[in-house]
Amino acid sequence: MGDSLLEQLKKSGLVDKNKAQQAKQSQYKNQKQKVKQGSPDKLDEAQLLAQQAHAEKLERDRQLNQQRQDDFERKAIAAQVKQLIETNRVQDRDGDIVYNFADANVVKRLYVSEQIHKHLMSGHLAIAKLGEGYELVPMPVAEKIKQRDARCIIHAEHGAAPAQDGDDPYADYKIPDDLMW
Repeated sequence: MGDSLLEQLKKSGLVDKNKAQQAKQSQYKNQKQKVKQGSPDKLDEAQLLAQQAHAEKLERDRQLNQQRQDDFERKAIAAQVKQLIETNRVQDRDGDIVYNFADANVVKRLYVSEQIHKHLMSGHLAIAKLGEGYELVPMPVAEKIKQRDARCIIHAEHGAAPAQDGDDPYADYKIPDDLMW
């Protein structure tokens, strides 16, 4: 029983030597072909996984570069704002008059001279935040700072007149600008 089917067929005379050889070769070719067909699938899967990993790495690198670029731009804007405030701040602002303003729902105060107080009230000066302190800057500079970072300008809305209500019974009574509380 150790004989293969092919050898048994040769012994019985149903198949001659040439046909047995051809059958053996075709069987060998079929096995070879199956192995070759299986390999490209494995290579394609490996290649596909490699391409996917490469694409993921490129996406992570792109996100990291974008984050670095955003950090760089934020630092550059902060440096520009700091330079604008430091170069254009009002030097002789100290005085005896208290000027109150709100910063993040907290009332802050600056001691300013009478002339600076008038400029603040008329809208010629604005208050800018520099670190933990506050500086006074001219209104055109405040606009430039506001374009770069609006959070740095604390108080600059003096020049605008309040909206008039048609039914206001006190509309005829104007509040003087130099009124101090």
